[in-house]
Amino acid sequence: MPSLCRDCLTQFDSGRRCPDCGSPRIIAHPELLDLSIAHMDCDAFYASVEKRDNPELRDKPVIVGGGQRGVVTTACYIARIKGVRSAMPMFQAKKLCPEAIIVKPRFQAYTEASRAIRQMMDELTPEIEPLSLDEAFMDLTGTLKLHGAPPAVMLARLIKRMQSELGLSGSIGLSHNKFLAKIASDQDKPRGFSVIGKRDTASFLHDKPVTIIWGVGRAGQATLESVGIRTIADLLRWERRDLHARFGSMGERLWHLARGEDRRRVSASTPIKSISNETTFFEDTADPDILDGHIWRLSDKVSSRAKAKGLSGRVVTLKVKRSNHAILTRRHSLRGPTQLADTIYHEARALYDQVGQQGPFRLIGVGISDLTSAEHTDFIGDLLDAGAQRRAQAERATDAIRERYGRDAIRKGRSLR
Repeated sequence: MPSLCRDCLTQFDSGRRCPDCGSPRIIAHPELLDLSIAHMDCDAFYASVEKRDNPELRDKPVIVGGGQRGVVTTACYIARIKGVRSAMPMFQAKKLCPEAIIVKPRFQAYTEASRAIRQMMDELTPEIEPLSLDEAFMDLTGTLKLHGAPPAVMLARLIKRMQSELGLSGSIGLSHNKFLAKIASDQDKPRGFSVIGKRDTASFLHDKPVTIIWGVGRAGQATLESVGIRTIADLLRWERRDLHARFGSMGERLWHLARGEDRRRVSASTPIKSISNETTFFEDTADPDILDGHIWRLSDKVSSRAKAKGLSGRVVTLKVKRSNHAILTRRHSLRGPTQLADTIYHEARALYDQVGQQGPFRLIGVGISDLTSAEHTDFIGDLLDAGAQRRAQAERATDAIRERYGRDAIRKGRSLR
């Protein structure tokens, strides 16, 4: 059986240890050298960057998050053993792991680390589809001809470089399509390398819960369970036409994925459809001043991300979650696209005025969509607002100051509410 040592990259036929270095970190699979679709997922990325940059944190439970009123962004594996998970309210995480060290997110550091990893991936293949700062799909078809080594070897080499040059670890999923590659990367974290081949796809999926399908969350799980579908095996018992009749296009997708079929290509040019930020409160609130401050801060974050990517949005969206978890969403289309925080804020605030009386709220979010290049677009608020042009000029001046002296060099008073 084709085998690969993940430490010294030696290829050999079979064995529990590497014949060259004696390492037990072996990946073996009948199709190991034939598969080319991969998913790379960094291990507890934000927390790993914090531990790398502060060695005193190395052996301690670390939670990256937004303070008492926020949620967990990332938890290291030590904290995860105690039950801490991403998106968990911070107060709950502290109860589960009171000895954890809470670290505020440093997105600039994470972005720099992500860029360094991306540069390494670019050396392997141009076919890279990033999903976030810390994960991406890769199509390594033709790697053997280009690099003189099959995809599995080049992926193992990538992980070794990440560890030795950046001090960060990642897990690899290798398969024959994107759906299975992403599933595989979750099978052996951290520092994992898992393979799902064509011949073992059916047996691997058969007894798995339907939640293994990307996009089937709690609501989707409940809907499927209502008709007796809990596992992939349950899905396989349904006729294709019946799934389509019951669930529409989602039923068609479920039918294919239950059989391990996914025709989506790894697309290096997948467009960004929206830019958004949201925050969850420790205590529900209906206080308009508090919510106004959050709307400004979220608008500012969305604006900063849009400016960094050179994008503008034509649609502004406000999202709020009520105390009973009901979600309300309001959208407004502008006359032209914008990336200005001032414009995004005023539009989002107007949308809040439509739903504010339905509070208290536990979450609020702001976003822009219908994105376009910012090169020739700079929509500035309401033409009847005489101060819009002046505020836009002030915002550009603020951007220049922040770029030189740091993001906290200048802040608006409303952000302190």
